[in-house]
Amino acid sequence: MKSMHPTIASEPIASARRTLSTEIDALIALRDRLDEDFSRAVQMVLACEGRVVVTGIGKSGHIARKIAATLASTGTPSFFMHGAEALHGDLGMLTSRDLVLAISYSGAASELLTVLSITKRMGIPLIAMTGNVQSQLAVNADLHLDVHVDHEACPLNLAPTASTTATLALGDAIAVACLEARGFSSEDFARSHPGGALGRRLLTLVRDVMRSGEALPIVSADTPIPKALEEMSHKGMGMTIVVGKDNRPQGIFTDGDLRRLISARGDIRSLKVADGMTLHPKTVSPATLAVEAATLMNDNRLTQVLVVDQDGLLLGALHMHDLLAAKVI
Repeated sequence: MKSMHPTIASEPIASARRTLSTEIDALIALRDRLDEDFSRAVQMVLACEGRVVVTGIGKSGHIARKIAATLASTGTPSFFMHGAEALHGDLGMLTSRDLVLAISYSGAASELLTVLSITKRMGIPLIAMTGNVQSQLAVNADLHLDVHVDHEACPLNLAPTASTTATLALGDAIAVACLEARGFSSEDFARSHPGGALGRRLLTLVRDVMRSGEALPIVSADTPIPKALEEMSHKGMGMTIVVGKDNRPQGIFTDGDLRRLISARGDIRSLKVADGMTLHPKTVSPATLAVEAATLMNDNRLTQVLVVDQDGLLLGALHMHDLLAAKVI
């Protein structure tokens, strides 16, 4: 059914496109005017022996908080200090080893000018991000980064929109440049995000999720098939491990082996596990990343894999359901 109000339906889309175009233009302009001051800012951050303290107030405060979080999660110790709270005790968090990144589009926020005077007295370097190169904050900072935009996306040219986008993007650029300079890896990122999906994928080892001890279905090669099926049903792994006297896996007997044996032999009640087991089962080390074990299982169309030590002795077993439960896959 056609819209009864096509103009109303199209106006938000046109508005959104204008907003995005304005902000894209602001980012392109920011990109094109990057100069050695940006490189110097990155070097100052890399040289900081303490924390990068990002401060701002109002909308700039919200952007500052996000930049601090991005820096902290990408290898640069950092925290957010609210510009107003700084004047009521939070300045006590600063040390002489820190670096302050102060954000004010006007460059005239009185709270940040007070922070500037304190950092000067303490000998703490301060990088300013403003949209006014002539502002008091810009002129008196140790280094100034220009985030000026020609127009806000707001049709009144009042609400911080393009300017906050540009400031946030420049903060991201600093964080990424520092990340690359430090050789920060995905493993480093995972260590600061242990609760996230990436953390689970890069920090979870097979030993963390494998089944072991009494949870393992284990039989010997001469175990009668009916008895082996009891062990398989009791332990719920869809297979049983066949071990020798030395506790080394000789093979596994799976649901698939059972179906193939029935198809080939019919009545299997008098048969032994050795008559249908799969020899040379796939194994992994307990120190293997769980996600790597998942890849091995997927590539070989396996539901289970055995876990052995460096001498080939059985330590445990891993089922695909264990990886799903641990949210590794």
